[in-house]
Amino acid sequence: MPRSRSTYNIDLNVKEGHDGHTTLLQCEAPIGYKSWLQHKSSPSSAQRPTSSVAQQDALTAKRKSKAMAIAMKPGQQILMNAFMMYMSGSQLNIFSINICSSAIMSPLTNIFAINQQFSALQKVDLTTAKMIFLALNLVWLGIGLYKMSTMRLLPTTSADFIYKIGWKEMLETTSIPPDNLIML
Repeated sequence: MPRSRSTYNIDLNVKEGHDGHTTLLQCEAPIGYKSWLQHKSSPSSAQRPTSSVAQQDALTAKRKSKAMAIAMKPGQQILMNAFMMYMSGSQLNIFSINICSSAIMSPLTNIFAINQQFSALQKVDLTTAKMIFLALNLVWLGIGLYKMSTMRLLPTTSADFIYKIGWKEMLETTSIPPDNLIML
């Protein structure tokens, strides 16, 4: 059986023609509370700028939160790429090299395009967001370089730089004179 509406219902909303409406307008608002009735009944020029300032503050707060959301995006990608690098193993194959290469190239392209990432957010102090974005991308780059190093794809040992070692020419010495100097 469907639920029936109660026969007793009370409307607690105050309408403009009601006696309580004028009484509420005459009462003082509680501390820290601005009633919508006061704004509706007596719009003064002093209250208009505060509402536009409040709107500007709200817009600035939204832009800052959007900037922080953009700054934290590499953090999500770090976890995903770290898991992919763990699952790819340490053997040299095309998949592990491809994953490690993307773990190096993606942060580099993000770092070089940092102003494009935040270009939509003007008139906001983006210093903190950009620093967080840069730090997370550097962490991501470090993880990629570490993985490349564990796979021995980076030149980190002295054997990798053996071509730079200058070899000494050995002077051959013997007690037997050369053929053209032998006298009989």
